[in-house]
Amino acid sequence: MTIQQLKYIIALDEERHFARAAEVCMVTQPGLTIQLKNLEEEIGIKIFDRNKVPLTPTLLGMEIINKARKILREADEIRDFVVNEKNLLEGELKLGIISTLSPYLIPLFINAMKEATPKVHFIIREANTGQLMKDLETGALDVVIMATPTGNPNLIEHPIFKEPFVAYLNQSHPLAEEEFYELQPGDKTELLLLHHEFCYNAQLLDICGLKSSDKIKEQFTYDISSIETLKNLVRAQLGFAIIPQLSILNDRESGLFKPFKEPIPVREISLVVSDSFSKKLLLEKMNEAIWNCLPESLKKDFAYRKIRWNDSPYFAKEVSKFK
Repeated sequence: MTIQQLKYIIALDEERHFARAAEVCMVTQPGLTIQLKNLEEEIGIKIFDRNKVPLTPTLLGMEIINKARKILREADEIRDFVVNEKNLLEGELKLGIISTLSPYLIPLFINAMKEATPKVHFIIREANTGQLMKDLETGALDVVIMATPTGNPNLIEHPIFKEPFVAYLNQSHPLAEEEFYELQPGDKTELLLLHHEFCYNAQLLDICGLKSSDKIKEQFTYDISSIETLKNLVRAQLGFAIIPQLSILNDRESGLFKPFKEPIPVREISLVVSDSFSKKLLLEKMNEAIWNCLPESLKKDFAYRKIRWNDSPYFAKEVSKFK
């Protein structure tokens, strides 16, 4: 028994004629007749008396038709409920965000979302990429703001913007007075990385042409999970760092950061959800709110670098590795 078969018997009851009912249902008359026969055989009851003109429901058939009308009304209510749920901008949302982005984007994002979705209560969790992906798949999180592509077929990615990386140098670095940074051979062993941020570190190693971090800073071992700590290590002349552009919003006067020469390394930032997430309007509001709260300088850089990035053979080859 199908919803479509129920629609057919209701049309037959209203038209009392096979040809007209088939036209209303936009099917062929033989197709409608076969579906009616299949339904009657399944339930073991004749719904219509075909010997009468016009076509007339049997006594039990009339009861079945009335129940069919009720079922179709409820089916429409389910459809309306789903549409409303997709467009509902209230309730609770469990939001995850990568730790390399959270301190710089969340303060801006919260204010923007207060205006866009005042009835949504956000529960925000900061974690590394691997944990966030796991929590999305298990349902512990609804939405994650993270670097993409994830390479996970069970997750759906909605890109928001591309964030350039910058070099963070100490005052004694040979390029400290230069306008742009270009990787120096001696910098490779001075690169500072974050603990447990494997995807982030993999991108930095790729930018520097390194296959592993085994030979970096052999004289000491550290367990760091904060970009701010990396920056302090750089200021103490204990190495150099490659960090996302948003992390220097409050360092504009320091003179320690340098934009890269072309090609400029970037990471794509996206809203990521499981394939069962349905609140599309909320995702649109979040996407818009994040974009609107970005610094104008980043938006301008993004527009320019998006063109350069698409034209660059380097990025056409390397972007799939950026996470």
